[in-house]
Amino acid sequence: MDFRQLSTLIAIADHGSFSAAARALYTVQSNVSAHIGRLEKELGSTLIDRQTGRMTDDGRRVLERARRIMHEMDDIRSDMESNDHDVSGDVRIGVIGTIARWAIPPMLRQMADSHPRVHAVVTEGSSSALAPNVVSGLLNAAILHLPIDDPDLVIEPLFDEELLLLAPHDHPLSERESIDITDLDGVPLLLPPAGAGLRRIIERSSLERGVSLNSLAEVDSMRLLAALAVDGHGATIVPATALSETELVGAAMVHVSGLPRRRVAWVRRQRPNPSAATRAVHDVISNVIGQRISEDQGLHSGEQ
Repeated sequence: MDFRQLSTLIAIADHGSFSAAARALYTVQSNVSAHIGRLEKELGSTLIDRQTGRMTDDGRRVLERARRIMHEMDDIRSDMESNDHDVSGDVRIGVIGTIARWAIPPMLRQMADSHPRVHAVVTEGSSSALAPNVVSGLLNAAILHLPIDDPDLVIEPLFDEELLLLAPHDHPLSERESIDITDLDGVPLLLPPAGAGLRRIIERSSLERGVSLNSLAEVDSMRLLAALAVDGHGATIVPATALSETELVGAAMVHVSGLPRRRVAWVRRQRPNPSAATRAVHDVISNVIGQRISEDQGLHSGEQ
């Protein structure tokens, strides 16, 4: 088994066929077929169904490990090419959607200024979807909501965010600086769908205080919930990161006592140690978040 065989397998998966993989690798199709044939013979398994061109179950398992190996090789190369003042390499970062929209743009700007040779590859998703990819090595790190319970991960809290009532300016509660969750008893609300993480938090807190939730509509998108509230379609409950202060035209954010804060953390694998490029991204993200904590409503230091 050698790196050419693994990179060939990855190319076939990424480009969909032997011929497309050959073009991507600047070689001929016979070389691609030969590399895969030798890899299959060594492993004693068929990795690609020649009739359909699709990965077999064994092929998918080998592909996942092949990607991890190639990522580790990239990290080794970037570490050897980097020093404290000239960091380089790819960094694969996962981030939840509400954080991505305000943290990633300033992160990219600061990275371009301080570490122009670092190339960020950003994947947006839910905490439950991103965490396994950090464990497997497909991602170098991720910014996730806690709790995350995995002994293979290092978890560094970044900040806590409140769950706030976002209400149009003509809503009866929009003039209030803060309310208690009991003030929401029977109030029509735009809510996440049943079973969603935020919905479970709201339902649990409401049940503890004897509050009856009144669902005006259910929307499976945090950003769409916020946009609907700003556009006047009703009040909703969203994390503080769902909107920045500059986007609150037409709506107000109201503190709600009785709802817990959500903790956001930087998550990476225990082993191997993070690459120089990953550490550089971490430092820049920490700086960006520190600035936002001092500027935005409902954000608090994770050390509190």
